[in-house]
Amino acid sequence: MSTPPFASGPEGPHALRPLLDTVLEALDTGARARGGPLPAGGPEAVAARTRAAVGDVLPDQGDPHALRTLVHAFAETAADPAHPLCAAHLHCPPLAVATAADLAASALNPSLDSWDQAPGASELERLLTATLAREIHGSGGPGKPDSLITTGGTEANQLALLLAREAHGGSVRLVYGTNAHHSLPRAAWLLGLPEPVAVPAPRGTLDPDALDQALTGLTGPLLVAATAGTTDAGYIDPLHDIAARCTTHGARLHVDAAYGGSLLFSDRHRNMLTGLDTADTVTLDLHKLGWQPVAAGLLAVRDAHDLAALRQHADYLNADDDTEAGLPDLLGRSLRTTRRPDVLKLAVTLKTLGRSGLGTLVDQVCAHARHFADLVDAHPGFELHAPPVISTVLFRPTDATDTTVAAVRRALLTDGRAVLGRARLDGRLWLKATLLNPATGPDDLAALLHLAAASRATLVEGHTSR
Repeated sequence: MSTPPFASGPEGPHALRPLLDTVLEALDTGARARGGPLPAGGPEAVAARTRAAVGDVLPDQGDPHALRTLVHAFAETAADPAHPLCAAHLHCPPLAVATAADLAASALNPSLDSWDQAPGASELERLLTATLAREIHGSGGPGKPDSLITTGGTEANQLALLLAREAHGGSVRLVYGTNAHHSLPRAAWLLGLPEPVAVPAPRGTLDPDALDQALTGLTGPLLVAATAGTTDAGYIDPLHDIAARCTTHGARLHVDAAYGGSLLFSDRHRNMLTGLDTADTVTLDLHKLGWQPVAAGLLAVRDAHDLAALRQHADYLNADDDTEAGLPDLLGRSLRTTRRPDVLKLAVTLKTLGRSGLGTLVDQVCAHARHFADLVDAHPGFELHAPPVISTVLFRPTDATDTTVAAVRRALLTDGRAVLGRARLDGRLWLKATLLNPATGPDDLAALLHLAAASRATLVEGHTSR
């Protein structure tokens, strides 16, 4: 048996070309077979179709058609975030140019744990992380800003707590709003930190006065975590006021801007993040409002000296004499050792679109959210929670119970024609439309609301008939 071809090397492009044709054809036929944003039938039906398509995943003899078969099945049973009626989560449609760049990263397969595995990628990462750090923190502060590439917001938040702990000599207490992402108190548990303090967020945002009271009663090193773009509703905490409270009490500030951080690219919306540059650390996640393939997270630090806590030594990767001779030391750029070059797709996207191009996409999805909220507000069968802040709209059928709201969503998922999320705020359950597709049109938004209304009507009819 001859050796299968590899993706890189002299024969790599020749070997990949027909395989890419196979993949693209299978993606197309699989999406056509799905027929909507989600496969119909629910979990059991989808699992059965997957099992039938795959068969024996490890046969005695290989199947030359496996790529076509599995990619077709993968596409047929996928949730497609590029479909205009797929609007449940912070799960964006990736840009074609970013996906193409990701193919190059996969083909060459650099690992960013030593320079000799990723010579150009390591320099590209240095350039990009410095650029995004300046975008977030500016360049006029006392420290030199920098950033690290992470797998997403969860890893970035964990790193933020770790750096805060090390900056304070081995311990710090997290103070966070009840609107914060679950990864923050989880990171405190993971790092063995003192029991976190949860501060009320009565209107979906962290209350600065309640924060002030909480900080007044606490001793020891403190880390306040604010949010710019909550997962449930896209709300942004009053960052400027929170930063002032942190200064008064000598607390360190972290802002989880995994969702809302991309507003920085928009001239129209960046003022919503006033105060972000004062944070000691900031989470940014460009596989949310950045149109990147997963994964594409960052942690920005206002002072690069904080990153010294991550330095590690492994003689086979960063021997002292190699470092002294000028080979870059990459081990302090992550808690991971092997790291894929996610920097390439980010750099290609930023350079292709520029700040104005990314800002236009941000403005478009924010406008879609306002338009959808107007449709909800004008519809007698639905109640709007509040005007959207970024691109998330919460709504629910008028006079419905929480049980009905949940059933409407599950009926849409089972049907496969529309994908909505759910969020519990103000003691009630809401349908959640997270609009991240700039190509979504007014007719798509009207169709999304129509399908939700039809689903509610069907449930009512079914209940009445019983």
